[in-house]
Amino acid sequence: MSEDASRSEAETMIAEAKKALWVMVGLLAVLWLVQIVNAVDDYDIGRDLGIMPRDPASLPDVLTSPFMHYGWGHLEANSGPLFIFGFLAAYRGVKKWFGVSLLIIVASGLGVWFTAPSNTVTVGASGLLFGYFGYVIVRGLFDRHPIDIVIGLVMALCFAYQFTSLLPTDERVSWQGHLFGFAGGIIGGWLFRDRRPKAVATPDPATALLPKDLG
Repeated sequence: MSEDASRSEAETMIAEAKKALWVMVGLLAVLWLVQIVNAVDDYDIGRDLGIMPRDPASLPDVLTSPFMHYGWGHLEANSGPLFIFGFLAAYRGVKKWFGVSLLIIVASGLGVWFTAPSNTVTVGASGLLFGYFGYVIVRGLFDRHPIDIVIGLVMALCFAYQFTSLLPTDERVSWQGHLFGFAGGIIGGWLFRDRRPKAVATPDPATALLPKDLG
């Protein structure tokens, strides 16, 4: 890859990283504003827009439940990891991030709708959080970007304790949303992988070695 091409790729990545930063700031701002309204309304909005398992009328809530939280502690616990994993998921391209996010939300929400206990209402962005976690871990393997492989490995090691939340260890926690969101992130890593052909370096005519003259 030429120096100009490398510089262009680096500039593009920096520009996308800036977009990713502001997108995640905007997402968190929306979550906190929704929480303010939800709290003022005594969390009736959250109960109305949360997922009620196997209730056909609650299927649209698959798209709204990630924006609802039961209490400030619930939102605070999700905000930090969501920002980290969301930014890492978005810095390669915000357009791709939107597609990945929608896939994760649908996978996590439908998983909850089909498998969560009856007479419960599930809300929270943790399914989206775990989806980004899964996506960041596998993206480098599917895209074959060395930097992303390293990032995925570091995140998996640093947040290894999060894997326990994929199992039914606490009845108050929607492990179903975590598990199906995580699976959605892995599937997203495959579906949204980089399909562009890799650039093949061509020798510089001025420095290319010529075959030895055997004549």
